[in-house]
Amino acid sequence: MVLKELQNIFHIELDAIYGKHEVDSFFYLCTEHYLNVPRIQLTLEPGLAITKPETETFFKVLEDLKQQKPIQYILGETEFYGLPFKVNEHVLIPRPETEELVDLMIRSVTSSSDEKSIKILDIGTGSGCIAISLAKNLPKAEVYALDVSNEALTMAKENAKGNNVDITFIEASILEASNWNLFFENTKFDVIVSNPPYVRELEKQEIQPNVLDNEPHLALFVEDNNPLIFYKAITDFAVKKLKTNGKLYFEINQYLGEETKQLLVDANFEAVELLKDLNGNDRMLKGEKV
Repeated sequence: MVLKELQNIFHIELDAIYGKHEVDSFFYLCTEHYLNVPRIQLTLEPGLAITKPETETFFKVLEDLKQQKPIQYILGETEFYGLPFKVNEHVLIPRPETEELVDLMIRSVTSSSDEKSIKILDIGTGSGCIAISLAKNLPKAEVYALDVSNEALTMAKENAKGNNVDITFIEASILEASNWNLFFENTKFDVIVSNPPYVRELEKQEIQPNVLDNEPHLALFVEDNNPLIFYKAITDFAVKKLKTNGKLYFEINQYLGEETKQLLVDANFEAVELLKDLNGNDRMLKGEKV
């Protein structure tokens, strides 16, 4: 089948769901992933044809996209902070807002004089995107990553290997304070970061079906009556396990910015800042332990 004909079928079937530009993006991602054919080659060779098995692969992708399965899960990979990451249904698909958090941290660390022996802990690591991006860009850092999900850690370890970084992975729940000394008895950190579950059940109607029906709810949702459960636990942990002048970074629920900030203020953190993402939403929070 000629690829241009196949692209036209994608538009006929999918434009009403995603829009023309997004469908083109999906199609070119697929030609690169499955055929190693870049976009420019399709432009230069409009008559380029593929085999029947290759065509069948594209029709399978088409069906998955019609069911609003995320393209990242279909391909099993994505990019984050310029690095390749494998993803599956056990981990969240990394978001651009999280890249902003990583960028903020890297700029903060590299502008300070403490870069040499810095210890960093990423809580709720998922695919490992935060921890791995930090390890890759701060080669002198010693990076730890914690998650409650064994399946997520399996994926994170694979991503660490693929990006050639050395990270200490820990399977544990940050909500269980009895674990804290078990895993970190003699360890204190210069930096703690977390992008924990923060979407309230009442906000489910705002979530797109492709996210709601595919991404792990364990990593997304919290109960309406205790939405800051992870932030409180991590702040309490940071009080005990951050070094003096150590930094705590959060990605947060944009609707609960002031409430989350107050947790750090109440725990006597200094230089507490609520920061907006590129879309103008309260999305990041940082503080310093004194």
